[in-house]
Amino acid sequence: MSSKTNYAVVNIFGRQYKVAEGDKIKASYIEADVGTTLPFSEVLMINKAGELKVGAPTISGAKVTAQIVAHGREDKVLVFKYLRKNKSKKMHGHRQPFTTLSITHIEG
Repeated sequence: MSSKTNYAVVNIFGRQYKVAEGDKIKASYIEADVGTTLPFSEVLMINKAGELKVGAPTISGAKVTAQIVAHGREDKVLVFKYLRKNKSKKMHGHRQPFTTLSITHIEG
């Protein structure tokens, strides 16, 4: 996370992220092409040069603009189920998809 003086807390598909201009974050998978610019209007808090704005619950007129940099998948998580009296065992693997976003502009 960044410790810059200008930052915002934004809600992106149910998760909150602290972002500043130029940051890259991993968010839940977004179905859009690489290079697409997306505006996010659910801004919960903005700090610009020490002036803090807190929304109730969001700040009206505030917007965070991000660009899609890449898509990917997380490392595999193994789920192992074992029932000792039934002599059964199952192993499943799961890789969660994600989207890397680059924050281009914060206004509000």
